[in-house]
Amino acid sequence: MKDKANDCPCGGGKYAQCCGRFHSGAETAPTALALMRSRYSAYVMGLGAYLRATWHRSSRPAEPIVAEAGLKWLGLEVRKHQAEGDSATVEFVARYKIGGRAERLHEVSRFVRECEPGTEGQPRWFYVDGSFPEK
Repeated sequence: MKDKANDCPCGGGKYAQCCGRFHSGAETAPTALALMRSRYSAYVMGLGAYLRATWHRSSRPAEPIVAEAGLKWLGLEVRKHQAEGDSATVEFVARYKIGGRAERLHEVSRFVRECEPGTEGQPRWFYVDGSFPEK
C-alpha cells in the first residue's frame, strides 16, 4: 500500500528525497526539469516563498504568490524536457479542480541557469516564463 502522506505531489517519489530537499534549501534543483517539478509541488503545498525565489528576476511578479481560493491540484504529467547549455524548456500538463470543475494547465515553461546577481554561489536554474499551446 502506498504511503500517500509521504509521497511527493509531483509524483517523483517520497517527498523528502524528491522536492522536499529543494524546498528546504538543502540543495538546489540540478536541472530545469527538477525545478519545474519542485515548483509544481510548491504550488500544491502553498510555498510562495520558494516560488518567488525560483522565479527569474526579469519576470518575477511584484505581488505575493498565493493560490486561488478553492483550487486543488490533482496531478502532473511531464510531456517534454529539452536542455541546451544554460537554457531549457519543459512542457507539462497540470490537472486541477476549482469550483467543482476539473481543469488543466498545459504550459511550455522556459528556464535559465545563472548566478543570482551579487552572489558568489554556483549557477542555478530559474523559471522565466511560459507559453500555452493551443488545446
